Amino acid sequence: MNTQKQWKNKFQISFVAEDHQKIHELSAGLQRLFCGKYLQHLIFENEEANMSVYIGIGKEPLTTNQIIELAAFASQVMKKHHIKHYDLDVSTFIDEAGVDCLEQVAQGVCLGTFEKYKSYEESLRTFTACFCGIPDLQQRKAKAHIAKGQAIAEGILFARELVNCPSNQLTPMEFAGRLMKKLNSLHCKELSIQLIDADKLKKMGMNALYSVGNSSANLPCFLEIEYTPKPESKNRIGLVGKGVTVDTGGYCLKPSASMAGIKGDMAGAAAVAGAIYALAKNGQKKNVSAFLPMCENRISSGSLLPGDVISSYSGKTIEVMNTDAEGRLILADAVAYAVRKGEVTSVLDIATLTGAVVNMLGFSIAGVLCDQEQLFQQFSKAANRSGEQYHRLPFKKEHEEMIKSEVADVKNVGDSCCGTITAGLFIREFAEQTPWIHLDIAGTAWVDKPIWNYQKTGATGAGVSTIYYFCEEE
Repeated sequence: MNTQKQWKNKFQISFVAEDHQKIHELSAGLQRLFCGKYLQHLIFENEEANMSVYIGIGKEPLTTNQIIELAAFASQVMKKHHIKHYDLDVSTFIDEAGVDCLEQVAQGVCLGTFEKYKSYEESLRTFTACFCGIPDLQQRKAKAHIAKGQAIAEGILFARELVNCPSNQLTPMEFAGRLMKKLNSLHCKELSIQLIDADKLKKMGMNALYSVGNSSANLPCFLEIEYTPKPESKNRIGLVGKGVTVDTGGYCLKPSASMAGIKGDMAGAAAVAGAIYALAKNGQKKNVSAFLPMCENRISSGSLLPGDVISSYSGKTIEVMNTDAEGRLILADAVAYAVRKGEVTSVLDIATLTGAVVNMLGFSIAGVLCDQEQLFQQFSKAANRSGEQYHRLPFKKEHEEMIKSEVADVKNVGDSCCGTITAGLFIREFAEQTPWIHLDIAGTAWVDKPIWNYQKTGATGAGVSTIYYFCEEE
């Protein structure tokens, strides 16, 4: 992907607004066929005997999400016609939203080329777009934004690839190994990685994570990643991602209709990994640490049972009311570790945590809980930049009461209502007053039917771009 002032390839794509005069000038016949409606497209041979493609952007001002979608759609049109190299006129986007939006254009181009059953590196090599229509004075800035957007897209596609991977090929240790290999490929001196195996987890007192994962032949592990470009700064963002590579539900067995998705319960950890990759590749100057608990939730003679009471890294005891609410157990240990050992100044956790959030918000909006207004405003700005959709959920004292236990410090499920809220508040119990934000991506991490053109059936890479911009906003 590069920038170019003049047309170079035989196939050229331009974006035009609805009822744009340029279309009217072509001919009366083309005017009737194409009027610039959103995602409408027209292919024709121009005067230079090259093939031109017009894609409509509609009448309304473009949103960030639409910019990504339009660019992805352009890639898909080219793929459909087996065109591997093409020119992309981005002048319309620059006129609409400024040169900064080329980050989103680059993301869309990359996401649109993605093929589910190929590695994302192979997908990106197969198709190339040459960005045209960039004013001379903005060439340098444009190149920087395009490179940044491409790195973010690579993080998203890496997360998708991980979540799409069959669970028998992505055990906890294999998951950790793939992340380490990917991050080490950057040769970034600001990155350090520590892998903690099951034996050490037990000795450290990470008993919530160990109790969930110990029931599998593929034992749990924990990955700590530190990115420290500013060692003189005391500020450090903590990112915690749920990494359950198999979730049967344990003895609270999932219904058969839900079993097809049990491999994707590590999408939170994949999102964090993708964001860390993009931050390091782009050389962002904020200190960030990732804490990724990884395990399988299976059934065996040693599996957790409803009514069990377990200890945790924080020292708090937990009454296990539901073994299918295992994600919050492993996140509890990870959040407590991030606060105590990782010395983070704020913490964001992300997980495919509750079916309740899907019932509430569907497959296009994720749920958010946050206990500090400044932190939420930082996150809100990041979401606006990424184009992802989130909805903040309220919580009060009565919701906190729902997770109190009579036999332990806290229980892992609340009452029959407010499941998304009480699940988040359970995790908050272990943040120990550190500013905290929680993302429940159970509905947005996977789509059976794509909602936008930059998605494919399967994993979406939800959370990567917003987390990236969240760390950049801090």
